[in-house]
Amino acid sequence: MTTQPTCSHCCLSRRQCLKVLSMSALGASLVTSSLDAAEPKAAPAKTDFIDPANLRPRPEVRVAATFLELPRPYWLGWPGTAYDLDAHQKEYSALLAQSAQRTGVQVRLESKPIHSEEALGQWIAKVKAQPPHALLVMLQHMHGWNWVPRVAKEAGLPLIVFAPVGTTFTGHVGGAARLPRVHIISSLEWSAVEAGLRMVRAKRMFEETRVLWIHGNQRNETVMERLGMKVRAIPRDTFNQEFDRQPVTEEVKDVANDLRKRAQKVVEPNDKDLLNAARAYVTAKRLLAAEQANALTMDCLGMVGAKLVPTPPCAGWMLLQDQGITAGCEADLFGAVSLMTTSYLLDRPGYMNDPVPETVKNVLIAAHCTSGTRIEGFDKPPAPFILRSHAESNIGVAPQVLWPVGQPVTLVRFSNANEMIIDTGKLAGNVNTPPAGGCRTSVEIKMDNIEDCRDVRGFHQVVTLGNHRRVLEGFCELYGIRHVHSPRFSTFADGGEA
Repeated sequence: MTTQPTCSHCCLSRRQCLKVLSMSALGASLVTSSLDAAEPKAAPAKTDFIDPANLRPRPEVRVAATFLELPRPYWLGWPGTAYDLDAHQKEYSALLAQSAQRTGVQVRLESKPIHSEEALGQWIAKVKAQPPHALLVMLQHMHGWNWVPRVAKEAGLPLIVFAPVGTTFTGHVGGAARLPRVHIISSLEWSAVEAGLRMVRAKRMFEETRVLWIHGNQRNETVMERLGMKVRAIPRDTFNQEFDRQPVTEEVKDVANDLRKRAQKVVEPNDKDLLNAARAYVTAKRLLAAEQANALTMDCLGMVGAKLVPTPPCAGWMLLQDQGITAGCEADLFGAVSLMTTSYLLDRPGYMNDPVPETVKNVLIAAHCTSGTRIEGFDKPPAPFILRSHAESNIGVAPQVLWPVGQPVTLVRFSNANEMIIDTGKLAGNVNTPPAGGCRTSVEIKMDNIEDCRDVRGFHQVVTLGNHRRVLEGFCELYGIRHVHSPRFSTFADGGEA
């Protein structure tokens, strides 16, 4: 008997998964060309299946790379006469090719290393004539640092510098790292170079993203500074009206059944609640496709408060997040941008949260009613979850995602397009409601390098699994974004003064 394939990356039945695979084979992709914000494309028929994979941006990403060395043969000077240049360049070239394939980045590596001012000038002229999206230089001699400022200034492109241990001192790194749009990697850890390629890819994904900002009653479109992302505002009623018109299709039934099967348990929601949660998910996909958009953030709490929908979209947002489609809460635009950061740069969902200081244990409780489950990565097994009601309204479906205690986490929040807050900590526990009140997914975090949990900066920070501080800082350095952290020492020790 032939077994039908199942989709480990989504919530669909085998029948729907086959439909996804057949559509993917046809090369269906999302069109991201300019669209008049006042005239959205006709919505797909309410029974048409929309593959979430086609909603995620897939931009072309080009990086030009080269080795920098001195004329051979070397005599004295780091990395030293014993350093096998050919062997290391062969090794790094092979690693670069593998990383390019994994990240989907097109890397054009120069066939010969650059070892003179003249050759460097020719390379800079070439990249200026056909600009890639970023540059990568790999140092093979300490004196190559003299060329880094020239490349950064004359090429005028984001620049990643890989300096294997043995090619740099602190003075070299300290000076070059303060150049605008330069990210320095002084290490033997090749994974950091691959992370650099992901930074370039993430920026390109932002540039090719249109986010739906569903709130108010206005329709317009702007472009966010620094990140280059299109922001399309559409009236809040657009969603609840589309939801009302969304029938209970076979896909809706499949999604609801799959939610029930995958949940560790179902507490408050009934069958109708699950069907409504699935309708919200399908409605969101249809709206994204109609608006040629890749992400959304919505005044969901306002709609629930006004009793415009029978369920908040929390469970549907969980499904979208697990499929790489950012779905943000409360029309918080920069909360959505922060969610996109974990998705585009770290290849995993996070969850936007309300920060609660627990002053007895001195931990931060991060609480909200939606969280992705693929928190280890889109291609990794999901975390367990319980289906609950939305705590504030006690209606519909909201997931309680159980995060792995003892694991490191990162908190990231774009304060604005030019500043990112980055903090780290370790998961100390999952909080149940009841006995606690508040949102269903609630986790305790013991913060790193923060003396008092009351000092954690920001609101609606995005929690993501793993310590990604250095990667996030590198992304900020490469694209001119200021990165800040919560204060290490208590601001409450002297009556609240820092």
